[in-house]
Amino acid sequence: MALSTGLTIGIVSGVFGFIGIILPILVQCFMWKSPNKGVVQMCLVLTAVCCYLFWISTYLCQLNPLIGPQLETHLIRMIQLEWPME
Repeated sequence: MALSTGLTIGIVSGVFGFIGIILPILVQCFMWKSPNKGVVQMCLVLTAVCCYLFWISTYLCQLNPLIGPQLETHLIRMIQLEWPME
């Protein structure tokens, strides 16, 4: 069973939100003496933002493509003859 578009976007947004918001807070709690705490937090936030933007642009472009498959006329007629229309 396929997930609806809104549910899919919500689940993936939640995952990247966890990576970009919750994990930096956990890093602050567990690495409180480390001098690289800020670098690790910024890496997590930037990773979440970049990966989310890449994913959402790819997902939305495939959701409603601007260009469909380019088929030749004889191939379309062969498909119409071979595949039963129900």
